[in-house]
Amino acid sequence: MKFFRWLFFFVFLVIGNANAMSVGDKVPDCKLRELNSLSDTLSFNKYQGEVIYVDFWASWCPPCTKSFPYMNHLHNKLKNKGLKIIAVNLDEVVNDANSFLTKSSADFMTLYDQDQECAKSFDVKAMPSTYLVDKKGVVRYIHLGFKDSEIEELQFMVNKLLAEK
Repeated sequence: MKFFRWLFFFVFLVIGNANAMSVGDKVPDCKLRELNSLSDTLSFNKYQGEVIYVDFWASWCPPCTKSFPYMNHLHNKLKNKGLKIIAVNLDEVVNDANSFLTKSSADFMTLYDQDQECAKSFDVKAMPSTYLVDKKGVVRYIHLGFKDSEIEELQFMVNKLLAEK
């Protein structure tokens, strides 16, 4: 089963999206569901005026298990300073995401992109993929993957965006 997930993701990368997301682009108005809700949808535009840390992840992604403790730390440290962390799951089966979350808890919002339409709008190329969105709704930083050695750079960019008027 994991082979097919990796194959799907590889095909997803190769085919890609002609409208690739770039720094300076407006954040797409994706409609996403909360993980365990069939009806409630949320949109990134709801958080205009806040810095948004958008993280695309999947249960089968080893680096994602390392990124969740960091995002919990950021959320708990900076939520009152205007940072909104939104983790968008791309699993084919929502129960896979829920199983992941029993092992790697999330203090921040977790949403589900069942049809991967939002991931296509962002042109997600790796797991995890992080997009930092400024208070005006503009993508200002894109980061692919997750390594402990890159935390300092992510932290710098988050602080920079939070400090902007």
